[in-house]
Amino acid sequence: MSQTRTPAVYMRGGTSKGVFFLSQDLPTDPRQRDDLLLRVIGSPDRYGKHIDGMGGATSSTSKVVIVAPSSRPDCDVDYLFGAVSVVQPVIDWSGNCGNLSAAVGPFAIHTGLIVAPANGMATVRIWQANVGRRILAHVPMRNGDVQETGDFDLDGVSFPGAEIRLEFLDPAAAEQLFPAGNPMDTLSVPGIGSIAATLIDAGNPTIFIDAGVLGLTGTELPSLVNQDADLLARAEVIRATGAVAMGLAGSIEEASALRPHTPKLAFVSPPADYVASDGRPVARDAIHLVARIFSMGQLHHAMTGTGAVALAAAAAIPGTVVHELSTPVKNGPLCFGHPSGVLQVGAETRTAGNRWIIDRVIMSRSARILMEGWVRTPTAS
Repeated sequence: MSQTRTPAVYMRGGTSKGVFFLSQDLPTDPRQRDDLLLRVIGSPDRYGKHIDGMGGATSSTSKVVIVAPSSRPDCDVDYLFGAVSVVQPVIDWSGNCGNLSAAVGPFAIHTGLIVAPANGMATVRIWQANVGRRILAHVPMRNGDVQETGDFDLDGVSFPGAEIRLEFLDPAAAEQLFPAGNPMDTLSVPGIGSIAATLIDAGNPTIFIDAGVLGLTGTELPSLVNQDADLLARAEVIRATGAVAMGLAGSIEEASALRPHTPKLAFVSPPADYVASDGRPVARDAIHLVARIFSMGQLHHAMTGTGAVALAAAAAIPGTVVHELSTPVKNGPLCFGHPSGVLQVGAETRTAGNRWIIDRVIMSRSARILMEGWVRTPTAS
């Protein structure tokens, strides 16, 4: 059987990796496109290893991105993100990846979609097509190329890189900020009971609960959580119940089967001392909050970018689970602890009558091209 060659770039963005494509290089039929992309990643893989594909068999490394010139006058490129299930033949196009958002600007410059200055800072205006929101990526340039190396450290990434500042503009429509109606709602979860939760749509739809709901302290690491099948199952029931309450799925079963990427479920707790995954201590005095987030059925090794957007927005609004458990942020960004270390993220918020408006959320990541050329997939007979 012959193989098809498709131009692609393999990139790290933030604490994620994915295969990037120009839309012009993919089939126009969505079903044919998804079949090709699944084969590129190596899904579905009944062994859960992605041995026969480019995926890394985790939610952070089983991702695809499609970029195209934008038809919008206020944007340069359109960016579509797909979260690829490892074991199911499913690509979830329902939400954004905040980490890979950092790589979209560099990719657009590298592939010639936009003209950037030879030196200084290039501002790439991105239309995030999954959620219908704008992102500004400030990408450093040096001698005509994207600057990828530098001294910016990002917890969850082993090597330093060049800082890329992201601005998520109006990440939540005011009337949809709390889809279930309130900064804190009560979910009736089958097999668990009634729990308090904040259901917020900022960056991506996200559900925040107190870590104690899952019987956790909040400082647990993925190595412990992801081997507990019962805990993961309870977390998924809560997530799927929240999806129904947010109007994102018609049933718990539908949410689990067809919408594994969003909404995300995160648990939070007050500041505490703990040891990160790489053995470094995180001091309670250095953070406002401790947070963990599930992604595609597993606890994330760091923090999703959109989870950080939602966390910053929720922390700024009184009455949310996040605000109740966080120490006050007096000046500057929110600093929170995650399994790989700490992250700073700032939200610019205001009120309009009795509504909260999130003008923008700002955070920094880094990105790098890992490989470029062609991916090969078996040609359908």
